Amino acid sequence: MSSTGTQINGATALVTGGNRGLGKAIVQELLDRGATKVYATSRSAFAHSDPRVVTLTLDVTSDASVASVAEATTDVSILVNNAGVLVSTPVLTAPLEEIASELDTNLYGVLRVTRALAPALAEHETSAVLNVLSVLSWISFGSGYEISKAAAWSATNALRLALNEQGTTVTGLHVGYMDTDMVASVDAPKADPRDIARQAADAILTGSYEVLADEISRQVKAGLSADVSALYQQLAAA
Repeated sequence: MSSTGTQINGATALVTGGNRGLGKAIVQELLDRGATKVYATSRSAFAHSDPRVVTLTLDVTSDASVASVAEATTDVSILVNNAGVLVSTPVLTAPLEEIASELDTNLYGVLRVTRALAPALAEHETSAVLNVLSVLSWISFGSGYEISKAAAWSATNALRLALNEQGTTVTGLHVGYMDTDMVASVDAPKADPRDIARQAADAILTGSYEVLADEISRQVKAGLSADVSALYQQLAAA
């Protein structure tokens, strides 16, 4: 299986969760690199000042909402699955419905949107899917969020195989803390979303299968071959 980069200049892209945080930064990065049109989605209506941005309402947990957006975006050659939720869901005490809600967005949302957009992506000689994952795909602090991101990592690998024949490259982007609303209460060094967006765009252009966007992601990924206890000790010392 070989990977092929996808041109951003002149392309049409769709970014879920494109109204704020990393999604907003990725929308801007794609525009800066010459994208002709970027569909930016959110669960609620919002406006964007750039005429090249088409804002759409999308609930990635709804089959009907995803189908409606897919019908309106048949020109897409780049898909960025960025929409996600983070809920405090301790695995032993949180209601299973809350853990299921994280899975519904962070895992099934990725699958719904990618499956719905796959026919549009197939219309191009080369196309790209980039899934925003997490360092928590590989290490857990005991909540449902990590379960959902680990599952999304596995889904990313499965989608890569499934879409390869049609010329669609699937990239997983792993990052730790970013300076976004999602982790505003966390007191830790945080990456600039604009830097992560630049790395995401580079990966689309080069056809990279994986982006380890910060030092903590690189350290944890490198430690996966070690004993589990060593991995947690390494993370604690970071």
